[in-house]
This record gives sequence, structure tokens and C-alpha cells, in this order.
Amino acid sequence: MKTVSQYAQMIEASISALPLEKQPTGLYSPIHYALEAGGKRLRPVLTLSVSDALGCNPEKAINQAIGIEMFHNFTLLHDDVMDKADVRRGRPTVHRKYSESTAILSGDAMLTLAGSLIMKECPDCKLRTVLDLFNKTAIEIYEGQQYDMDFETRSDVTTEEYLEMIRLKTSVLLGCSCAMGAIIADADDKTITSFYSFGEKLGLSFQLKDDWLDTYGNPETFGKAIGGDIANEKKTWLLITAMAEDRSGVLSEVIGKNIAADQKIDKVRGVYDSLNLSERCRELEERFAKDAIDSLNTVNMSMEAKEYFTNLALNSLKRTK
Repeated sequence: MKTVSQYAQMIEASISALPLEKQPTGLYSPIHYALEAGGKRLRPVLTLSVSDALGCNPEKAINQAIGIEMFHNFTLLHDDVMDKADVRRGRPTVHRKYSESTAILSGDAMLTLAGSLIMKECPDCKLRTVLDLFNKTAIEIYEGQQYDMDFETRSDVTTEEYLEMIRLKTSVLLGCSCAMGAIIADADDKTITSFYSFGEKLGLSFQLKDDWLDTYGNPETFGKAIGGDIANEKKTWLLITAMAEDRSGVLSEVIGKNIAADQKIDKVRGVYDSLNLSERCRELEERFAKDAIDSLNTVNMSMEAKEYFTNLALNSLKRTK
């Protein structure tokens, strides 16, 4: 097994080698701009490391890994347009740097490129399975995005609905990333399912950590101002739980009201604190991380590989950005 950093270096080298310096530049330049911004590269790292853990040269899964990362970045381009987001990874979003039309069209091109990469050098005997998984995952992500949009106008969203939304919008792509590596490694169905479950549960833990960091993180390490979700009244596990349990009346005084963002953040965070939501959210993160680790109990792999995935899940709980 390699380290996470070494797998990430493989990903960066392969992304740098993509033939994106071609015409028309108005289509390809934004794609290059989006990909060069970096990011955690967690999804393709999972694909390579699962393949490696199951005894397959990770280079054999590199195209599928890059295809998944291309798809992920396609969703970000379109999400930023829908959310009217100004900044992504510390830089102007594609639609702010170029235009909304450019972000939509370049995003469309990224989706097609992702599909081409998923198929590239994939053995014929695995191609149908790989494409079925990829297409099923894509549709689920679109469903999750629609639920997220629907939640914006609802005040009765439950935590169960929220967890299902983030499973679809976020977790299934991590599950797909793991399963893709297992398929390329010729794993049996039980092993593929186990690794899919690992990625899915890791994704739930990961998203809950993102929610927590947006409210309780350190802005110096988080990379952006704290409290954006509260200011935008985004339906997170924290806000949904607070809306269901708060009896102080504070939330009804600030949610949906035109008040200063810093005032809203302070008041809502005060409600969170009174309900001990910070600790409760972290307990839920830990539960999903443990579920992810337990998903691999029956997988036949080396102790080194088991430690790798265990540490990956546990380290996700410690991250600060």
C-alpha cells in the first residue's frame, strides 16, 4: 500500500497529463482552471487505494479514478451556478471568472469527458458493470441535489430526510469510488458491496464534519468565514435538529428574518450550544466512521490495508478543513 499522499500524487500527475490545451479555449480553459484548483482528491484516492489493497496495480484503475474526479468537479461547476457561489477553493468560481453560460457548457464537457475516462482501457468484461455503477451514481447525485434544493423552501425537513439527501448528494460518489477500484481489481460481489458501504458511510461522516466545521471550525484552518450555513439558513443536521427541539423561540425570531448575518450566526449558534448539538453532531460523525470501518470486517486483505482504511476513517474525524 502507498500513502494517501502518494496516491494523490499519482492523481495530480494524471490530471496534469490530460489533453486540455486545445481549441476552443473558451471551452477547455475553464475545465483546466477548475481541475488545477486541487482539492482533497479523496474520491480518486479511494479508487486507487481499494484497487491496491485487493492486489491490483493501482495504475490499472487510474482512468476510472480520474473519471470520477472529473465528474465530481463537473457537479461543482453546476452547483456553484445554482448556489450563486462566488468562491471555490479560495478562488473565484468558474461562473464568476468566466460566465454562467461558460460554466454550464464546460461542465457539460466535463461530464462527457468523465464518461470517456471511466470507459478508457476498461476490460470489456467489466465495462457494463463499471458503466452501470457510474450511471446509477450520477442519477442518485442529481436526485440528492434536487432534494437539497427542495429543502430550501421547506421548514419541516427531518433529520432522516437530511441524512438521505447527503447520502445521495455526497456519499454515493465515495461508495462508487471504492466499488470502482474493487471492480477493476476483479473482486467478488461481496467485497465490492463491502467497499461500497465503506465509502458510503465515510461520506456521511465526512459531510457531517463539513457541517460542524462551518459552524464550529477555526476560520484560519477552515479556509473561509465560519457561519455561512447559518447565515444562508442552509438545512444542515444542526439547524434541522435545532428547529425540531428549540423551545426558546430564538430561531423563530431570526430564521427567515432580515437581520445582520453576524447577529443571526451568534443567536443560532447560541441555540445549538444550549442543545449540545456540537457534541451530538460529532457523536454522529463518529458513529458513521465506525460503521465504515466495520463494513470491511469480512474483506480479505492485508493488515496493512485494513489499517490504511481504518486510519482514513479515523483521520477524517480529526480534519480541520
